[in-house]
Amino acid sequence: MKTDIILAIDRYDRHFPFFDGTLEIPDTLALNVKQVGETSSERDGAHRHKRMLQDREFDAAEVSFSSYIMAKEKGLPFTAIPAFPRRLFSQTQMYVSLNSDVFEPSQLAGKRVGLQSFQTTLAVLAKGDLQHEYDVDIKSITWVTRANETVAFDAKPGWKIEYIDPDADLDTMLTAGDLDALFFSRTPNSLETGSVRRLFSDPKSACTDYFRSNGFFPIMHIIAIKNEVAEANPELPTLLLELYEQAKTISDTYLDDPGWSQLPWARMAREEQTSLIGLDTWPVGFSANKYNIDQFISYSFDQDLINEKIPAENLFHSSVLEN
Repeated sequence: MKTDIILAIDRYDRHFPFFDGTLEIPDTLALNVKQVGETSSERDGAHRHKRMLQDREFDAAEVSFSSYIMAKEKGLPFTAIPAFPRRLFSQTQMYVSLNSDVFEPSQLAGKRVGLQSFQTTLAVLAKGDLQHEYDVDIKSITWVTRANETVAFDAKPGWKIEYIDPDADLDTMLTAGDLDALFFSRTPNSLETGSVRRLFSDPKSACTDYFRSNGFFPIMHIIAIKNEVAEANPELPTLLLELYEQAKTISDTYLDDPGWSQLPWARMAREEQTSLIGLDTWPVGFSANKYNIDQFISYSFDQDLINEKIPAENLFHSSVLEN
C-alpha cells in the first residue's frame, strides 16, 4: 500500500527534479508535489508558509526557517528534515535609496528600516548580522513592518516596531523617503529602475567575507512535516531526505552544460563562486548545518522571537539526525 503525501514547494532549480520526473521515488510513496509560492502565486497558489503553519493544509511543505523555529518553541505539531531549499546572504538584500547618505551598516543606527515582517527569516538574519557582524544596536532602529506575522507573537519591551498596512508597498516607501533602508527577501522593482541601490557597494565581497568568517551560506527555508503524518508514516522523513539528496545530486549537474541557463555567464559565475567560497554551499543533513542552525536560533532568541534557545536537534525528526 502506498503512502499518499502532499508536498508544497517553490519552483527553484534545485526543485526541478521534484517536478520533471527525474527522481527515483520509492514504490511505497505516492508524492503529490504542489508548486506553491510565498510572496508570488505559482501554479498552486501562494502564501505557502501560512497555509502550512497556520492552516496545516499540506502533509509536508517548504516553510520559513524563522517561523518554523517559533512554531516548534510554541509546541505546534510539526517536525522537519534537515533539507534547506532556500538560502540568502543578508548582504545582498539590504537596500537604500540611490541618493541616501547611508553607505555602511553602522549608519543604520537610529534609522527607520522596512521589513516584510519582523519574523521573516531574511529579516531575522539581517538584524542578527547587523548586531553581531557590524556591531549595530538593533534596538535603536525603528522596524517598519507589515502586519503579516506567520506565527503570532507579542513584542517585548525595548523594541521599536511600527506595524503598517499588510498591503503597504515597502519599495515605494523607500523611494519616497519614508524608510531609510529596506531589508527584503526579494529584489525591489526600484532596483531595476535605478532609484535604489544595495547598501554594500561590493555585496559579493561582503558575502565572501561573511562566508569565510562563518563557514556557511545562511538558511532561509526548511522542509516541515505535520506530526500526525510523520507518526502515521515513520519512514517518511528518511524517504523525503533521501529525495532531497537525490535532487541535489541532479541539480548540481545543470551548469555542467554552459548553455543550460538563459544567463550567458552562468557557468563562469559558478566557477568564480567555487574559487571564492567552494562548490558545495547547499549541504543536506543535520551535522553539516548545525553551526548555521545554532547561530540562527541564537539570533531568534536575541530578538525575543523565542523565549529559550531550542536545542538544534529538537527541530528535526529523530530518524534523520544521523544522516
